[in-house]
Amino acid sequence: MPWTRDQIAQRAAQELRDGFYVNLGIGIPTLVANYIPDGMTVTLQSENGMLGMGPFPTPDKIDPDLINAGKQTITALPKTSYFSSSDSFGMIRGGHINLSILGAMEVSENGDLANWMVPGKLVKGMGGAMDLVAGVKRCVVIMDHTDKAGKSKLLKKCTLPLTGVHCVQRIITNLGVFDVVKGGLKIAEIAPGVTAGEIKSKTEATLVS
Repeated sequence: MPWTRDQIAQRAAQELRDGFYVNLGIGIPTLVANYIPDGMTVTLQSENGMLGMGPFPTPDKIDPDLINAGKQTITALPKTSYFSSSDSFGMIRGGHINLSILGAMEVSENGDLANWMVPGKLVKGMGGAMDLVAGVKRCVVIMDHTDKAGKSKLLKKCTLPLTGVHCVQRIITNLGVFDVVKGGLKIAEIAPGVTAGEIKSKTEATLVS
């Protein structure tokens, strides 16, 4: 069976390393906060000016004043600090964030990312995505492999407005893990119960061995 949203997030948590400063995008990426390995020190950073976020709160721990960049309620830690959004973007643009885990609408075979706009539809805006893909040391995208109509979201070339060019290094979908390499995407891992044939049939991007 393909991975669920939580299983995608759990697999993405394996990309974390001790001591990393990490920015999580909205959507599935926010779930990664719940799967940080025990004993590992990871500091989560948010564009709205927060460093050191905890996991999502239980109903009795909700504080409406504590939110992430996606306006979801979160928890604070003893080490949590607060500052202006301009300082937060200074961290991102200055290359001080080790890893960003983002969602996507489309990713191309050469690592181009489209994750902020569908022409003709009302959207909230770019947010910090463009800064993140330009300033963060490593960018991992997590998303469903296909859209609701069953069409591949891993493409030869993105059709939607781009967030960044050649900025994605790894993609984790409900079908597996893919690395952006010369000539296309390389399968690094296949989800349990998924076959290479299924991945090939649902991937427009070039798959290389």
